[in-house]
Amino acid sequence: MTTAVSDDVPFVDDRAARRNALVLALAQAFYGMGAINIFITAGLVGTQIAPSLSLATVPVSTYVIGTALATVPASLFMRHVGRKAGFLTGAMFGFIGALICVYAIFARDFWLFSFGTFLQGGYQAFAGYYRFAAADTASAAFKPKAISWVMLGGIAAAVFGPMIVIGSRSFFEPVMFAGNFAAVAALSIVAMAVICFVNIPHEREDLSKSDARPLSEILRQPRLIVAIMSGMMAYGMMNLVMTATPIAMVACGFTVDQSAWVIQWHALAMFVPSFFTGSLISRFGVERVLAAGMVLLSMAGIAGLTGITFANFAVGLVLLGIGWNFGYVGGTAMVTECYRASEKNKVQAVNDFCVFATVATASLTSGKLLDAIGWNAVNMALFPMVGLCLLALAWLSLNSRRVASV
Repeated sequence: MTTAVSDDVPFVDDRAARRNALVLALAQAFYGMGAINIFITAGLVGTQIAPSLSLATVPVSTYVIGTALATVPASLFMRHVGRKAGFLTGAMFGFIGALICVYAIFARDFWLFSFGTFLQGGYQAFAGYYRFAAADTASAAFKPKAISWVMLGGIAAAVFGPMIVIGSRSFFEPVMFAGNFAAVAALSIVAMAVICFVNIPHEREDLSKSDARPLSEILRQPRLIVAIMSGMMAYGMMNLVMTATPIAMVACGFTVDQSAWVIQWHALAMFVPSFFTGSLISRFGVERVLAAGMVLLSMAGIAGLTGITFANFAVGLVLLGIGWNFGYVGGTAMVTECYRASEKNKVQAVNDFCVFATVATASLTSGKLLDAIGWNAVNMALFPMVGLCLLALAWLSLNSRRVASV
């Protein structure tokens, strides 16, 4: 069924949006399995082959730096070739990067390994647009749910990702972890096959007839400022703690398998709420869902500060995952309210660049904080970011009331 929309939306079909959301959820699952492998094992590979322990998280950092640098080119590329071609290109980056990592582990070449994860960051940049692509043909009412449906693919990633870590890490024994990246290469190939079923009409934009506003004007919207900030802080906080967790757990005497299970529960907490996050946004409003996410992220920090037992790590990472979901899905939904159809590529590019630049900074900071000060410092770093987001949401509420009263 086709839904009538405003003139600046060229094509809306919720039936097609549902189909694409399901296909993209499956693509998200295979991408996510590979990403979990990287987040669990890249830092551990770093502890084995890095020149110093303080550099151990650099491969995770180059992964998110690669994402940040590729977000704008990825969006502009898809503007010209369409979503499907772009997503296939991204998965190819993942495949090539994973093969380079396998070779680098055998060669014990730390910087080549970091370059391999950098290329895989390009895959994450393209995959980051799955959620926006699902909303491309959705009506305003279905957009939050379409975004949530795509994020549900992370549940399969959370269930099977750690299993792949455990099952493949000794595949090339005694060279540990090379098998993990061979598995990531295989997952990238499967993702390409799934992406072939994406069907989103690609309409080349006629710039002479475009109603797009200047980017500077779009970015001055208070609602968009808060939306981008919410996504930045939610993803940055999550990455800051998650990157350090496997290394911190092993340092506290836990095994790699135990850290993998904690990351699994964390990943489940990241994506299971997507069953109802869209409905919560529709019922209570995106601002309240974002605020709830920030509160949960602060609770994750408290859990991490109160002890170093397995329960502290597990509970903290679960709260971290739920808080991320509310913050990231909520921020994404709010961003989609702030642009016209002709403006989507550039606004989405700016949003994801800001998000993953923050993630890259958090990842680099995580290893330094953990090595120089300790696990408590990583958790304490959450509170200033939570406070900043809550202040921004309060500012938006006051601004909205002021505008309404004029």
